[in-house]
Amino acid sequence: MTSANDDLKILWFLPTSGDGHHLGTTLGGRDVDFDYLREIAQATDRLGYYGVLLPTGRNCEDSWVIASAVAPWTRQLRYLVAVRPGLQSPTVAARMTATLDRLTGGRLLINIVTGGDAIENRGDGVFLDHDERYEVTREFLNVYGDLLKGEAVNVEGKHITIEDGRILYPPAQDPRPAFYFGGSSEAGIDVAVDTVDKYLTWGEPPDQVAEKIGRVRKLAEQRGRTVSFGIRLHIIVRQTNDAAWQAADALIEHLTDETIASAQSILGRMDSVGQQRMSQLHGGRRDRLEVSPNLWAGVGLVRGGAGTALVGDPQTVAARIREYQALGIDTFILSGYPHLEEAYRFAELVFPLLNLTPHAGIQRSRANTGPFGEPLGSGHQPPRA
Repeated sequence: MTSANDDLKILWFLPTSGDGHHLGTTLGGRDVDFDYLREIAQATDRLGYYGVLLPTGRNCEDSWVIASAVAPWTRQLRYLVAVRPGLQSPTVAARMTATLDRLTGGRLLINIVTGGDAIENRGDGVFLDHDERYEVTREFLNVYGDLLKGEAVNVEGKHITIEDGRILYPPAQDPRPAFYFGGSSEAGIDVAVDTVDKYLTWGEPPDQVAEKIGRVRKLAEQRGRTVSFGIRLHIIVRQTNDAAWQAADALIEHLTDETIASAQSILGRMDSVGQQRMSQLHGGRRDRLEVSPNLWAGVGLVRGGAGTALVGDPQTVAARIREYQALGIDTFILSGYPHLEEAYRFAELVFPLLNLTPHAGIQRSRANTGPFGEPLGSGHQPPRA
């Protein structure tokens, strides 16, 4: 378990599939190019975020290419990049991982992605059912993990066969970058407790998260392993609760019933248990979006994966974060629309209320924060609030 006094790791999100002010419409949309993604990365780096998540899928720019391009422009920010068992050879993935980890000075984190839309999977050449994908994931991670630790691999499995697999140049991190993984099904949890470092959940209500963490922790203990926990959420924070809820309403104010129905039809065909749990929170209805105090499911009306947001003033949002922290969550992967402005807003309003993991070896200078406008007539700085 963690407590409110333990350090938290806060990650942000690089929106490689698009960004803007409203969901489900091009109105208020924003061009997402290299310069914009670099701008978000540099902002989160300066603000003190632990890292950024790069999404994966055919509606996203490639996460490895983006991370490789953006990382040299940042100093301490970590990059949570997707590895896709079934789409990559574990040996090739290990070489990519070791290379990027060295080039970034040990700032790589690995997001193991097994689930997804069956139609998208078939477009990528994967024709496996749900449990078969987790069989592949287990075999993949056993080989991938051993290679990153410097071992030679010879294995003949059901799905993966490797003869004299090895990488010559190790990752910067010893023994390897941390493995992050999310999977709510029994098959997913079974793989997670044996192979990964951090188990992730989407932003379900605290009682559901507590039940899931309890299952994972118990099974991991039975197998002699320890797994830490993270959560993926959106954030809508404003100076007052009323303003935050108005911002939540504005985010979906241009959604039509037809857009919601189309999105829910696509999400409903997926065999992801985590996605099913997300969709069940709101049922595609606008009138049941606050699924737990200050936990709003409006994002999930049209967005797959993480579909809930913490909504409120800084003190309320920090209190809700501490509730999850008390359940054992030590890592929060957050986002907000638009991602550049909301990264600043959350850091400025909520970071001071949380105990954050410090960045080793980084001494941040005290910035000039005012006075603003014309210099004060006396030439002195006003007291710092």
